[in-house]
Amino acid sequence: MPEQPTPAQQLMGTFAPKLTELTDDVLFGDVWERPGLSKRDRSLITVSALVALNRTEQLPGHLKRAIANGVTGDELVELITHLAFYAGWPSAMSAIVIARKLLETETPLNPI
Repeated sequence: MPEQPTPAQQLMGTFAPKLTELTDDVLFGDVWERPGLSKRDRSLITVSALVALNRTEQLPGHLKRAIANGVTGDELVELITHLAFYAGWPSAMSAIVIARKLLETETPLNPI
């Protein structure tokens, strides 16, 4: 049975093979696996950076990853609320709309 495609492979297909390889092997295969921080902490940091930099296209995938790594929906809402004062209101508002859509549609019967 063939392996499931990685999120990077699903996103980019064969359009950018080297970027897909680097994403899978270096970013998620090495950086995310380093022992210095837990995956939960890495998720909190990554979501914070995406909100602060207003990188909304990458946010849904990392919100899902954060939940899979043990961050609760309430914690994500609090993170975004907190960042409104440090990263800017528009960035927080854009992020909270995305988080709301994700958190309201994902249920235990429809896991992320």
